Amino acid sequence: MGIRISPKADTGRNQSVTFVLAIGSARQICRLKTTFDTQNQALSYLQRHRTALELAARARFARGEIEDGIVELKML
Repeated sequence: MGIRISPKADTGRNQSVTFVLAIGSARQICRLKTTFDTQNQALSYLQRHRTALELAARARFARGEIEDGIVELKML
C-alpha cells in the first residue's frame, strides 16, 4: 500500500500533481488539482495531506468516481 508521485515541471496557476495509489494488487492513477502557482507548492501540499488525500481517493475509487481512468481530487 502506498503512492508514487509523478510531478510535472509546469508553472502557472492551478497546478496539479499526479500520483499512483496502490489498491491491493491494482494501481490507480489519481490527480490532485490545486490553486498553487508552482508545482513545488502543489507537491508539498500533497505530501503534507497525504493521509487524508489517500483516504479521499480510495473512497472515490470505491464509489466508482473515476473520470477517464483517473480519480480526480481537489484541495481539502
